[in-house]
Amino acid sequence: MNTDKTTQEIASSLKAIRRKMGLTQADVAEKAGLSTNFYARIERSEQQPTIETLEKLTRALGVKSSEILPF
Repeated sequence: MNTDKTTQEIASSLKAIRRKMGLTQADVAEKAGLSTNFYARIERSEQQPTIETLEKLTRALGVKSSEILPF
């Protein structure tokens, strides 16, 4: 698996979902219990999220993991 590509695809999905919902990065971070800076790094593909972080984000956004994960 190409981690860089996977990280970029996750970041792109998160950003698209967040924008579609009309949320800011700070909104998503707060709902997920993350710092805004940490969440922003995930969206910029600078930080690869852990499974635990992905779980927090899917719950915060109210989406299925299949909507975020590229596999």
